[in-house]
Amino acid sequence: MGALNSSTPVSDVVSSSKASRRGSTALPNVVVENSPGKQVVDIVSRHLVQPSDEQMSASFNSLQLQGGDITRELYRWQDQNVDVSDIASARGDPTRRRRSMSFTNSVTSHGSLNPPEMSADEIRAPQGFRRSFIVQKRMQENREMPNFMARNFIEFLTLYGHFAGQDLSDDEDEEEEVEDEESALLSERIPRRKHRKPHEASVFKAVLLLLKAFVGTGVLFLPRAFHNGGWAFSTVCLLFCGVVSFYCFLLLINTKDKLHVNGYGDLGAAIYGPTMRYAILGSVVLSQIGFVAAYAVFTATNLQVFFANVFNWNFPMSTWLLAQLLFYIPLSLTRSIAKLSSTALLADLFIVLGLLYVYYYSGQYVVQHGIAAETMLAMNKDDWTLFIGTAIFTYEGIGLLIPIQESMKQPEKFSKCLLGVMLGVSVAFISCGLLCYSAFGSSVKTVILLNFPEDSILTASVELLYALAIMLSTPLQLFPTIRILETSLFPKNASGKHNPRVKWMKNYFRVAIVLANMFIAWIGANDLDKFVSLVGSFACIPLIYIYPPLLHYKAFSHGGASKLHLVLDQLIAWFGVLVLIYTSYQAVRLWIS
Repeated sequence: MGALNSSTPVSDVVSSSKASRRGSTALPNVVVENSPGKQVVDIVSRHLVQPSDEQMSASFNSLQLQGGDITRELYRWQDQNVDVSDIASARGDPTRRRRSMSFTNSVTSHGSLNPPEMSADEIRAPQGFRRSFIVQKRMQENREMPNFMARNFIEFLTLYGHFAGQDLSDDEDEEEEVEDEESALLSERIPRRKHRKPHEASVFKAVLLLLKAFVGTGVLFLPRAFHNGGWAFSTVCLLFCGVVSFYCFLLLINTKDKLHVNGYGDLGAAIYGPTMRYAILGSVVLSQIGFVAAYAVFTATNLQVFFANVFNWNFPMSTWLLAQLLFYIPLSLTRSIAKLSSTALLADLFIVLGLLYVYYYSGQYVVQHGIAAETMLAMNKDDWTLFIGTAIFTYEGIGLLIPIQESMKQPEKFSKCLLGVMLGVSVAFISCGLLCYSAFGSSVKTVILLNFPEDSILTASVELLYALAIMLSTPLQLFPTIRILETSLFPKNASGKHNPRVKWMKNYFRVAIVLANMFIAWIGANDLDKFVSLVGSFACIPLIYIYPPLLHYKAFSHGGASKLHLVLDQLIAWFGVLVLIYTSYQAVRLWIS
């Protein structure tokens, strides 16, 4: 031990080890940041007992040596400071590498240290046992790996927490509250796992998220919309809307990348000021309210038909709208969006099953009865304007584009992913509309399921599944509306976590939003196709065809884009304004008449 004493006294090493252990509660990285030199560690290692080859399979315990209690701190200090790659390879001792792995494995993928096992002194400290329990519980939670389906649906749900790129997270998430001292301990010992991790999604996952964003129940409104527009006009219009929508989506993403501002509304504020921000968020709120109201009517229609055919219950539409309130109000009070994961998973499953049945029955009907060519119109000169709003309603998914692009490992490939998805959903939309319109012609219903046989068990099952799917997904559609309005109306520091009065005021506000949605749904219940067209025209056109080109034009007007692109920006924006005014007026006129 002479060499050791001449450079570094053992007492200093032991004192350093004890100090490191005592300070580990507050400063777990002190061992790494203030580690001794390699030569000192090598000297200490040479003077300590090493396990023999026969002991390689068993765990080495220094306390079993003579005087083990005295030298315990030295072995602990060695395990914490030894350099695995140099010491183990130089000595040719694989066991040393194994013993040092306890330290190496403590480095997580985030570059942080996993918490070492708490010592007896730390546990005996005030609140020490509770801290030890919380640390161990959090470690177990961090090690849990959800399965593929659950993980992807939770990630999709977290996108709604950043709808339109806005941070809509609620500071009143109903999680287990931890005292300040314990929160500090956990934040230093264990990095908190976040559901939404930027720049980690693969291309395949981004494609799945985009498909979930664009494919919903709106496709079931297309058969009736094809009758309103005519099969030829509707096909061309859907393709045109798909191309222009794709271009406008790219304009929004390019503007975001140039200014490095992720929020849709924040982009408007950065370029045009707060007025544009309020306009964008107002359109987002109106569109989501319109979606919820339209889907509520769709659900009420399915429930009305299902219970009339199966149980012979003949209740008016208003009864089934009120029945949905019993389901929507409790879910609208949910603060944590992750708690809606199971309902959203079931909703998407029901939608896929129902869509497959729509294709199956309509195709079978065409094979058996032929195409209803005598009642099909190439262009309906009376109601063609209704189709435009419905087409835009169907393509509405712009609110999730920014968070999906932000989640990608390779965001530069987002445009290719979006192009592939837009092509795929366009084919699905056109094929579904044409197939159903070809099967039933002018007798096609606003809700296509009403054309299917009433005495069929499959039809009744699909009607019920679709009704449940909409009911399960409606709280997710309401979430952006509720959070945007709450953040606009309530002060930023008004949190209900520790103030019951504020919490109940927000609860009453959420209930009022649900009631308002059901009232709007009741107004539009008698003319669902016209209501859907009005929502698409008045709320969705600005989000897709007006705001993105305006933002792109102002952001790139001083360089970065060609004159042709700037001219296209102006043309698309004016086109959006004209279509908004004309189609909204026509939808209201046809509704009133």
